[in-house]
Parts: sequence; C-alpha cells; structure tokens
Amino acid sequence: MRIGELARRAGTTPRALRFYESQGLLTSRRAANGYRDYDEADLRLVSEILALQATGLSLDETRPFVECLRSGHEAGDSCADSIEVYERKIAEVDACLDRLSAVRAGLVAKLAAALERQPDPCRVMPAHPQ
Repeated sequence: MRIGELARRAGTTPRALRFYESQGLLTSRRAANGYRDYDEADLRLVSEILALQATGLSLDETRPFVECLRSGHEAGDSCADSIEVYERKIAEVDACLDRLSAVRAGLVAKLAAALERQPDPCRVMPAHPQ
C-alpha cells in the first residue's frame, strides 16, 4: 500500500509516517516508480506506535515495542525491553503524582488558612443607629 493509504488506515498523516521513517521506526520499500510501499506488518507497527503514544509514551520510548514486533513477536510488549519501558514509565508517573499531591496539599492548607482569616459570612452585624 502507498503512504496515503497507510496513513488513512492507521489514522495518522503521511507526514507522521515520513517522520517515523526518518527516526528509524518505520521502513518502507520503494516500488518501481519510486513510491514508498508498505504492507500489513507496517500498519501493525504504526498502530502500535500510535497506541503507545496515546498512553503517554514518547516516540523514542516506543522503540523497544517496535523492535519486539519486528523480531516476530505477536505483541510489542512481549519482550523484556518493552516491559522495562512500562516499569520505568510507571515510576515516572508515580513520581509526578507524588509531586502533584504535595502541591495539592500545600494549596489546600493555604486555602484553609485564607478562609480562616475571612469574616464569618453568617455572622449578624449589629444595626447602626440612625
């Protein structure tokens, strides 16, 4: 299939496919007329890349998954290097969540202190003599 059809079937753009090729993640064959030619295995690679990016992995982090598929495995996460990427990314996300939790706790404390300094909105103020 040509680049436009691969892009359409994968749900991406020809520009993205050319970029993947420039990064060594996708390899095209050239037809006699010079056009890039792809097959179903290439569609599987692109689909894997897009799915992994949708879960938060960077393009570079998809490399072990692509290599795993290229080596003949049924799934891109069947190889140890792919599992390692998952573990590293989960640790990175956990660290980010810890930082965000600390920021949230600080904001909650600041809000509570600010609210304590506010006048009581339910308090009845004495009437002023006229």
